[in-house]
Amino acid sequence: MKYRIIRTDKASDQLYDIINYIAEDSCSVDIALNYLNMIERAIIGLEDFPYMGSIPRYSILKKQSYRVLVVERHLIFYKVNEVEKIVIIYAIVDGRREYRNLI
Repeated sequence: MKYRIIRTDKASDQLYDIINYIAEDSCSVDIALNYLNMIERAIIGLEDFPYMGSIPRYSILKKQSYRVLVVERHLIFYKVNEVEKIVIIYAIVDGRREYRNLI
C-alpha cells in the first residue's frame, strides 16, 4: 500500500527558498528545476519506501521519531504515521547549517 505524502507549509516554503536561491546563484532556471526534480523524486520514493531515510544523529530528533532523507547537500526531515499510512514532510534544510532549530 502506498503512503500518502503531506508537506507542512514550512517545508514547502523552505523548498521554494532553496529552488529560488539555486536559480539566482546559478543564473539558470534549468539547474534549479533539475534540482527540484531530484528532491521531488526522493520524496515520491517515500510513497513506497517510507523508512528509506535514516534516523537522525541528534537524540532530540530521534526521540521525536524523525527520519531524514539526504538529497545532495539537503536534508529532508519527515515522520511516518503507520496508522493513517501518511508520510509528513516537516523540513527541507541545507545539511551544512545548524538545522535543529529549523525543523
